[in-house]
Amino acid sequence: MTRGMVERTPSRRGFLASTGALLAGCCHCRAGRPEDALTQDLALGSRDSAAERIIDIHQHTNYSGRTDEQLLAHQRNMGVTQTVLLPAGRYVDRPSTHMGKSNGLAVKAGTNESCYRLTQEYPGRYFMFANETPDVEGAREEIEKYLKLGALGIGEQKFNIDVESPAFYGLADVARDYGVPMLCHFQTGMYNHGYRRFWRVMDRYPTVKFIGHAQTTWTNLDADYVEDAKQLYPKTPYRAGGITDRYLRDYEHFYTDLSAGSGLNSMIRDPEHARAFLLVHQDKVIYGSDCNDHPGKPPICQGALTIAAVKRLALSKGIERKILCGNAERLLGIRG
Repeated sequence: MTRGMVERTPSRRGFLASTGALLAGCCHCRAGRPEDALTQDLALGSRDSAAERIIDIHQHTNYSGRTDEQLLAHQRNMGVTQTVLLPAGRYVDRPSTHMGKSNGLAVKAGTNESCYRLTQEYPGRYFMFANETPDVEGAREEIEKYLKLGALGIGEQKFNIDVESPAFYGLADVARDYGVPMLCHFQTGMYNHGYRRFWRVMDRYPTVKFIGHAQTTWTNLDADYVEDAKQLYPKTPYRAGGITDRYLRDYEHFYTDLSAGSGLNSMIRDPEHARAFLLVHQDKVIYGSDCNDHPGKPPICQGALTIAAVKRLALSKGIERKILCGNAERLLGIRG
């Protein structure tokens, strides 16, 4: 398959059993609690988390028409202390945007300038990535402009292109040249086609840190998953050893973004697997919200429910802190 990726697909039992030694040394263990996830998440979500840093690496300006003031209130209500804004690319009618249907990342997300404005108004609290529609003229120059103004990475790359295409490579080249990560939305049949071939991209760009996000990233935790554009939120238990698990294991420069309904679903569909997964990959999973509601509180806010699920499923306070804060701080250089 590749020089770095070895075909090993452990059974579910083997994957869970392999965490035993780690569990033995894990303080503040949370195993054995009731599995009424929603009740626990609502309780955890209602606690005041102002004393603890939470870095959210996945939010958007103008998300589904939400105003800046509503975004600021939403993040405060979630208990988020620092936020990374992910802009959309240029609004164009091209195949890469499904002839305009997925402009604005398909959610009316704001562009680089709207994100930059907030980072200037709230320095130290709001940060940004740079983005552009990858196949338009001047894409590299647009991204470079905002990287030079302080953008921390590239993304959210959410376009109708193949991962082994000149358009994708063009942006990965910028990420390599500037030493910044690239956040990619993988969705079968829609965006960044070729997730199961993505190991070739990672072999081609060994110094670029890729952050996998969205449905196809999380469905492929399951070794039994068969690619299906209509089955993006499975509810059945995992068989461990799916391709995402193997990317995390075999590629030091591959990370995951725990945002959106797909990230939350990956945690609550199989809590036993989620505990083991967060334990094994505790240095590679990063919290993001990617939610467009206004309240920023359970039970409406998916981002708040994801925070609560991490607190419930992480087997130690140390793991929780890595996912909600430490990994983003290390990867992006965000300081408190």
